Amino acid sequence: MDLTENQNYLLIIFASLIAILFVKLLLPSKSNKNKRLPPSIKSSIPIIGGLVKFMKGPIPMIREQYAKLGSVFTVNMINRKITFFVGPEVSGHFFKAPESDMSQQEVYQFNVPTFGPGVVFDVDYSIRQEQFRFFTEALRVTKLKSYVDQMVSEAEEYFSKWGESGTVDLKYELEHLIILTASRCLLGREVREKLFDDVSALFHDLDNGMQPVSVLFPYLPIPAHRKRDRARARLAEIFASIIQSRKASGQPPEQDMLQSFIDSRYKDGRPTTEAEVTGLLIAALFAGQHTSSITSTWTGAYMLRHKNFFTAAVEEQKDILKRHGEKIDHDILAEMDVLYRCIKEALRMHPPLIMLLRQSHSDFTVTTKEGKVYDIPKGHIVATSPAFANRLPHIYKDPDRPSKSPHSLNRSYDPDRYAPGREEDKAAGQFSYISFGGGRHGCLGEPFAYLQIKAIWSHLLRNFEFELISPFPENNWNAMVVGIKGEVMVRYRRRKLTVD
Repeated sequence: MDLTENQNYLLIIFASLIAILFVKLLLPSKSNKNKRLPPSIKSSIPIIGGLVKFMKGPIPMIREQYAKLGSVFTVNMINRKITFFVGPEVSGHFFKAPESDMSQQEVYQFNVPTFGPGVVFDVDYSIRQEQFRFFTEALRVTKLKSYVDQMVSEAEEYFSKWGESGTVDLKYELEHLIILTASRCLLGREVREKLFDDVSALFHDLDNGMQPVSVLFPYLPIPAHRKRDRARARLAEIFASIIQSRKASGQPPEQDMLQSFIDSRYKDGRPTTEAEVTGLLIAALFAGQHTSSITSTWTGAYMLRHKNFFTAAVEEQKDILKRHGEKIDHDILAEMDVLYRCIKEALRMHPPLIMLLRQSHSDFTVTTKEGKVYDIPKGHIVATSPAFANRLPHIYKDPDRPSKSPHSLNRSYDPDRYAPGREEDKAAGQFSYISFGGGRHGCLGEPFAYLQIKAIWSHLLRNFEFELISPFPENNWNAMVVGIKGEVMVRYRRRKLTVD
């Protein structure tokens, strides 16, 4: 971004903030007779103090205010109020309320330029529900079983190119494998075999077009947004051509999400349009690509740091090899409980989506575990944070125990907390574990994500030994989807797992 564009960009934001402040100061304040409003963050900077704290880092802010104000508190963001719910005791309405009371559409409007018109957050709730049904049908068990073969094939081909030994950036390798797998299972054979490089580059431009400033100003005329819009238009052309070709071929239907969306019908019998199919595919890839690559990398990093869990996962693979041989399918992946718990614990500690938001359309009441009752007014944005709620000590034993030295293990990583008889994620009730959201808007892709990561790591556990040689990774808080900062370097040696 050159100096002139940067100055214009800052000028637009500054002018917008001044306009909002002007309106805020001139409008008469409405006296609220309700005496049970949640406490608000106090700041020495009137009006924008909450925004300043939030922009410095939402997780440190939540941690600080939770300690001071409890599990329900409000942050004043210029002309908006965001009320935070922390913990399962106060999150029920957030996750279970109907769309008419607690909606996603207003707070996620910034996704519309990326996903495109006529899909997800650019349509009314009734149409969005039908489109979510299309996702559900594309991810039902019979479809997932066909996807597993493709996942396994992609992993085998990718890792066959590694040598007998070497050093790799695990984050880089898994990011590339995940996009290859997603292209085959979701975007289709044509993209995977002929157009992968072109489509991957276009998705890169789409991804880079999702900047923090995009949340407030999704149409701001900055270079990243212009590239995003050009990439979105070109993707629409590519998928329109593929869809037309498939419909005219007369060949048996492909087993991928693209074909599932092409075959989808609304309740009135109307088929999906080419534009809708493209938008739904983009939404699906955005929902899954980053989260799967980030989680698969954290899973590996933690297992390599905690050798006892790596060893347990290897022993599980030996047991499965005894019973099933080399075969891997949907049902065999479902038997990998140790690996499942390792993935789930990595997700507890590092959920890629650290904030979930809703817009409140009606007044409602919430009661804390201490018995305090608060009335939440209509018009508030309501938020919860998986990154913070997943580490509450009254739910999880030693959820975030600090290391005593830079070289000591972070003992809070404990996959056994989900083992039978312990099950800490269920002991405190519903919504104790919210890495995939929950309730009416729980992540539809959760089964796909677990299968994808299991397929990758079952292959790695069976065919390689690893050693983590870089410092243990840290969160990259500067990304929209919180990933991993820097490289995750591992030394590998090819080793075929044998059954005793």
